[in-house]
Amino acid sequence: AARADANDAWTVLSGYPLAMSGFEHYERELANLDHEIRHYAAVCGVDLANRGEIEACLRIRHKTWVASKARDSLHGLLILRIKLESEMVEVGYSPHPLVTPPAA
Repeated sequence: AARADANDAWTVLSGYPLAMSGFEHYERELANLDHEIRHYAAVCGVDLANRGEIEACLRIRHKTWVASKARDSLHGLLILRIKLESEMVEVGYSPHPLVTPPAA
C-alpha cells in the first residue's frame, strides 16, 4: 500500500518543464512534497518537529496504520523526500529542512 501511495505521490511531482534548471526543479519538487507532507501530517496527528514521531511513522506499521490511507501516504511522501534530499546532496545542492529548527 505504501509503494502505491508513493507512486501516487510521485505523480504530484511530474510534469515540470525540461528547460528548468536542476536547482529550480529540486526546489519545486521539495516545495510540493513539503506541502503534501504537512497536509498528511496534520491529518495523521504527526508532529513534524518531533523526530521520534517521524521515525515511528517510517518504521512502525501498526494495524490501524495499514487501514489508514493518510498514514500510508505520509509514509510514502517522507520516503520520497529522503530520496530527493539524497539526490540533491549527490549533485551538490543543499536541501532546506522540512521543519525549521527552533531558535537556540
